[in-house]
Amino acid sequence: VQLVESGGGLVQPGGSLRLSCAASVFTFSNYLMRWYRQAPGKGRDWVATIDSAGHSTNYADSVKGRFTISRDNAKNTMYLHLNNLNPEDTAVYFCAAFRSSGDSWGQGTQVTVSS
Repeated sequence: VQLVESGGGLVQPGGSLRLSCAASVFTFSNYLMRWYRQAPGKGRDWVATIDSAGHSTNYADSVKGRFTISRDNAKNTMYLHLNNLNPEDTAVYFCAAFRSSGDSWGQGTQVTVSS
């Protein structure tokens, strides 16, 4: 599975972004999908999970109520809507695909929150 993230950029505090994760696979709907992020000088942290059908989601406490994960299986794409951003959200955001045979990761997209 090849994953390509897009949609990152520079945004002011309180602003919003929408990240996309495009998957090149015929069976995208079989994969559980997750977003992770890695801030400068820190480890990679889990952000959110969405199940294969898009019916169940989970979020890290740090983003709950501000971020929304979604997917469109017809377009082989997952999204992360980021609202009310603050400087602590500055990080490289990665998407990852999981199934019993293993996992795949994208290269990441940079999100910078700064005035």
